[in-house]
Amino acid sequence: MATKNDSETQIDSNLLIARSLKAAGVEYMFGVVGIPVTSVANRAVQVGIRFIAFHNEQSAGYAASAYGYLSGKPGILLTVSGPGCVHGLAGLSNAAINTWPMVMISGSCDQKDVGKGDFQELDQIEAVKPFVKFSVKVTDISEIPNSIFNVVHHALLGRAGGCYFDVPSDVLHQTISESVAEKLLEEAGKLKNDVIESGGFEEIEKAVDLLKHAERPLVVFGKGAAFGRAENELKCLIEKTGIPFLPTPMGKGLLPDTHELGATAARSLAIGRCDVALVVGARLNWLLHFGESPKWSKDVKFILVDISKDEIELRKPYLGLVGDAKFVLNKLNKAIKDDPFCLGKSHPWVEAISKKAKENVSKMEVQLAKDVVPFNFFTPMRIIRDAILGQGSPAPILVSEGANTMDVGRAVLVQTEPRTRLDAGTWGTMGVGLGYCIAAAVASPDRLVVAVEGDSGFGFSAMEVETLVRYKLPVVVIVFNNGGVYGGDRRNPEEITGPHKDDPAPTSFVPGAAYHTVMEAFGGKGYLVGTPEELKSALDESFTARKPAVINVTIDPYAGAESGRMQHKN
Repeated sequence: MATKNDSETQIDSNLLIARSLKAAGVEYMFGVVGIPVTSVANRAVQVGIRFIAFHNEQSAGYAASAYGYLSGKPGILLTVSGPGCVHGLAGLSNAAINTWPMVMISGSCDQKDVGKGDFQELDQIEAVKPFVKFSVKVTDISEIPNSIFNVVHHALLGRAGGCYFDVPSDVLHQTISESVAEKLLEEAGKLKNDVIESGGFEEIEKAVDLLKHAERPLVVFGKGAAFGRAENELKCLIEKTGIPFLPTPMGKGLLPDTHELGATAARSLAIGRCDVALVVGARLNWLLHFGESPKWSKDVKFILVDISKDEIELRKPYLGLVGDAKFVLNKLNKAIKDDPFCLGKSHPWVEAISKKAKENVSKMEVQLAKDVVPFNFFTPMRIIRDAILGQGSPAPILVSEGANTMDVGRAVLVQTEPRTRLDAGTWGTMGVGLGYCIAAAVASPDRLVVAVEGDSGFGFSAMEVETLVRYKLPVVVIVFNNGGVYGGDRRNPEEITGPHKDDPAPTSFVPGAAYHTVMEAFGGKGYLVGTPEELKSALDESFTARKPAVINVTIDPYAGAESGRMQHKN
């Protein structure tokens, strides 16, 4: 229990939480302050943690989840009790599904008033349960350091994910002596990270043998490999063996999209005909068609590399290698070095992939070469692609959100460096855009951040442009404005009936919405563009300035189509 010794300096729980977080390696927090956690944020700033204050816990949570992915450290979200906690579940669930490390910290009502209908009362431990690996509710100030270290530890343990720390308001008012606090912090700091067991030598040899004797091998990698910083090991594997590779959308950039062995532009051929697929840090879920026919050959042999033994047991691959992507790939590379093989450019499989990819790229480039005004999706996307590539290295971080905007962007925009693409992810989450932008700017301050968003996606979190201005973040938000979800009113005449037929269509927004003026309202720079020259000028000016900007790109409302689950036609 909390004790008081008048001869010693006392510290309260707010400061002890802040010190515990700092001691656990936390550098940034995201959140929305209010009763009872405002002092937690102030104390965090006092001890050297940068606090990024948002307008909405949902966006703050998305920022915390993306920060965890980009930095490799748990993103910390701070919320008030009750509704604040519920709003924060958006980010916490996003972290859980994408397997990114994150910790949500929420205040809660006085322990003595639980069950009485207290202010913002909620059983928050129960509420977070579907989305966390580990949760803890402290009942006394003395439990804070160990509990903080535990949630940070568990967020990174094994497969990364979300954790939750609950602190009742009465605990926040408790105090403890400096000497006792130091002892508690020292004890908590002894918590060690567990080592994940990795695939044995025999399994590694079997994997190498499968790849070596395959007629049509393929390497598939995803954001798990990106999170594991496995780009150098992947590059070594691909270039030593000559095996074509296919990244998932957020795996793009681990090897440059322009690499000669890249199979993205020949995706259907690659997954449809490969006979052995080494899948690294990517789950065989909807993004990879569950690893099932007819998209994949019914005879394909999967070698699945995943840090989670449960994931491998769920998917039942031909061979499973449990372990960190970087570590397992290093083992594979060493085994290949002892028994080298390389397909070579003239290998029939490599030639087939290369030929198909070049054909599809050529078709795309014909479409992209046209300057279509009023804008379709392709013309402005080409101009944006060229402007981003013109930035060189360090490459900007791209945040991609929307329906047609994200679909077309995935095919057109080029990733050349690791962890430079953030999108709707495994859960297909809309509303992540501005939160992700802020996380990217904080995690990678040397990089420009460019968001390419549909007008619907932008609308979820548009008020956070004020946050960009307040913290002077180098973020340029490009809004593809086509007047609604998928592009305004697409209904057939027979659908426009009934007593409310004169209402706008469920997919429609106000035509010609001046989104750029939202940024201008807070002192940022806004641009309205509708021609190639106007867009090029806005991109050049805003990229050079590296200050908060919104570029409102007028798109033909009849361009594009309804979009959802990814459609791959190459």
